[in-house]
Amino acid sequence: MVRMMAAEFSRKAATGLGVAVLAMLAAPAVADVKAGVDAWSAGDFSRAVVEWQGPAAAGDPDALFNLAQAYRLGRGVEIDNARARKLYEQAASLGHVKAADNYGLLLFQEGEQEKAMPLVKAAAERGDPRAQYVLGLSHFNADYAPRDWVRAYALMTLANGSGLPQARDALAQMDKYIPQGQRSQAQSLARDIEAKAKAQRSAELAAADLGTRPSAPVPVVAAVTQPAPKPVTPVPLAFAMTPKPAPAVTPPAAATPAPTRKQGRWRVQLGAFGVASNADRLWSQLGKHAALAGTKKTLLPSGNLTRLLATGFASEAEATRACAALKRDGKACVVAGQG
Repeated sequence: MVRMMAAEFSRKAATGLGVAVLAMLAAPAVADVKAGVDAWSAGDFSRAVVEWQGPAAAGDPDALFNLAQAYRLGRGVEIDNARARKLYEQAASLGHVKAADNYGLLLFQEGEQEKAMPLVKAAAERGDPRAQYVLGLSHFNADYAPRDWVRAYALMTLANGSGLPQARDALAQMDKYIPQGQRSQAQSLARDIEAKAKAQRSAELAAADLGTRPSAPVPVVAAVTQPAPKPVTPVPLAFAMTPKPAPAVTPPAAATPAPTRKQGRWRVQLGAFGVASNADRLWSQLGKHAALAGTKKTLLPSGNLTRLLATGFASEAEATRACAALKRDGKACVVAGQG
């Protein structure tokens, strides 16, 4: 997100305060959605916000969406995600498709994944690359969507084709797990998804020509009747690119002494997660695996991710043997060197 710097804000306040006050006083009479868009395009964000306030209060979905963008970006107003979320929700309830898309992604980002997924799925079907990225990872990891590696790869291919930088890295990691045959199937599915998205966009343009806006609850197909600011790109949603393993079914061993804690410094990485609690969850599943006996859980921050490692192997050979044993049981891992 981009926040207006203090110096820039001071300069705009000094040069445009009188105009802004007059605009506020006259807002009920002259406020106009398109005038706000023109002001926004010219870089006068404060004026744009003033122009949109009146129509937004009257329930204009485009004005509501544009105000949400302003609060999300911090342009013309201070950043206020709670306010942006409410405005997105209002506009979406009135049939504004872009508002529904951003609302769903914001819900997902704020931890309300179950509520967000129907909106994210609808946005992905309309061709939104951010939603395709989120839904693709969800299908890959079987988080909030059924595991479907063909669809996951197809959606990620489309997001990558739209230039979403996170998608390129996700595809590279998916290549390590998804068989070539499924990747080939995904290419055909990607073309089908894209064709349906184009047909849906054509329907939206037809609705715009007729000047209609559906009244059905979101998610819906609707037209944006006025140009709007560039959609907000949410903070990258980082997921573990390691498929969730099935719980190990291991019969209880008869009175076996607890393994002695290893003292070595070699480590095996088990996954990398955007949500640290997911690392804890995976360790609760893998920590008792025989290959990791005597090791300890290590959580290592790495940018936006939290890496999960098993630490305590005495040598690279020992770490390699443990990783090989995990892979034989369908678990993903990589020898990560010494800590």
